[in-house]
Amino acid sequence: MPENSGTGRERGDEPGSSPEVEIRVTDRRRVNLDGESNAGPVMDETGEAAAGTKPTHVEELEERARGAERKLAEVQSRFEQLRSQLQRETDETRQRLNRSAEERTRREKAEFINALLPILDNLRRALEAAEANHSLDALLNGVRGTASNFESALQAAGVEKMRAVGTNFDPELHEAVDTVEVEPERDGVVTAEYSSGYRMGDKLLRPARVQVGRARGEAKKAAE
Repeated sequence: MPENSGTGRERGDEPGSSPEVEIRVTDRRRVNLDGESNAGPVMDETGEAAAGTKPTHVEELEERARGAERKLAEVQSRFEQLRSQLQRETDETRQRLNRSAEERTRREKAEFINALLPILDNLRRALEAAEANHSLDALLNGVRGTASNFESALQAAGVEKMRAVGTNFDPELHEAVDTVEVEPERDGVVTAEYSSGYRMGDKLLRPARVQVGRARGEAKKAAE
């Protein structure tokens, strides 16, 4: 009896025997020389990827996405650390500058007060000398010396006394207390100073209280 191996035809030569069908299975996976299967998903007979498997390029893309997420998390963590460090250093610098400014202010104030103490000493000595000798001259000399020392202390602190008498009246620097009749060429000129004006740098500390000359015609108009 001839055999039909691998033909898939029915065998029904013998009476009473049920027909048998031989199914041929073709393994589409390639095998390399080392006996290992080729990389890639398992394919079924239709050439589609078997259930539960993913194409290699999809797995590579997913792995790259996970790597990018890990890298982003690392960058964000590093950024937060740097921001916290910068904030801490900024706060420390601000506090250090504030402390330095306060210390400088206290030191300058102490130096200024220390410069005034000798003036107070001189004033007391002048009073004691005047009382002991019953001399007005001793008192006047002591007061003059005290005033001179006080002006020196102000100059050392950066305070400048402004000259007023003989200058033209300036409402920004002078406060007119009264006026006096003068020749026309001296109209608007400061003729007397009742209290001196002082400034420190560009800042006016106090305007000078002065008397201002007015020409006779201008004085009459002001009086009317």
